[in-house]
Amino acid sequence: ISVPGLPDEIEFTKLQLPAVLNPGSIKVVAAFREHVWKTESDAYGWVINSFEELEQGYVNGFKERKRGKVWCIGPLYLCNEDELDKAERGNQASIDTGRVLEWLDDMDPGSVVYACLGSLSRVSLAQFIELALGFESSGHPFVLVIKGGEISVEIEKWILDDGFEERIREKGLLIRGWAPQVLILSHPAVGGFLTHCGWNSTLECICSGLPMITFPMFGEQFLNEKLVVEILGIGVGVGAKIVKHLGEDDDPDSDVPRDGIKAAIERVMDKGKEGSERRKRAQDLGETAKRSIEVGGSSWNNL
Repeated sequence: ISVPGLPDEIEFTKLQLPAVLNPGSIKVVAAFREHVWKTESDAYGWVINSFEELEQGYVNGFKERKRGKVWCIGPLYLCNEDELDKAERGNQASIDTGRVLEWLDDMDPGSVVYACLGSLSRVSLAQFIELALGFESSGHPFVLVIKGGEISVEIEKWILDDGFEERIREKGLLIRGWAPQVLILSHPAVGGFLTHCGWNSTLECICSGLPMITFPMFGEQFLNEKLVVEILGIGVGVGAKIVKHLGEDDDPDSDVPRDGIKAAIERVMDKGKEGSERRKRAQDLGETAKRSIEVGGSSWNNL
């Protein structure tokens, strides 16, 4: 499917469409879609957690559609620089932040890949195994977040039976539950972020000036991946192809094999020309994000 009327040529498969744009989605999503569209039609304008320089052509097009009543005032998380706020953004961290920072301090600058697939993403046991073994085979140090929930019991059993945590303890750190994500992303040892492409995580990574390894799962995450990989040129996809809609039955199989995950990690962490140019674009965009909320910046002026 080619999306007309956009500044860039964007293509999706039907299986990558967000549920709110998919007529065949489950009833609860269809009802939510109607509610959103009704709210849109009644709204005076839009206040958006983004900054104009990030997606200028799309902001301009949206302003034309909404008769100018669109204001980008983000990235909002940059407005708070308190260390506690960074450590507990969204929730209280489930691991001692001092331990995480000490572990990162022992790693070389730019050598660590941080991986978190969000608080709502549903990763099957089979997919977690592929993810974990992809990281292990890449040889790069990594921090991997394991969220709570029913599947975490199966994951913990596999970790124990396989001996995974013991094998990777020199180069890997597992975090159960909520991670101090902003603190991790801002640490100099971190050189890349494997993300589900949720908008908050995407913005946090952009503001940290880091390239991304993209693993979208549901909602608008495949759209965000297109922005990161194809338009901004600051990410590499693992090869995810199918939206996993919330509220629908879990798929017990894996969508992305370990080789795809390993290959994406290696490309993002590569020290050659391609990797260096990608990192430079990410760093420049991070600086632009910071300037947008300063006095006289685009978001400052919009606010």
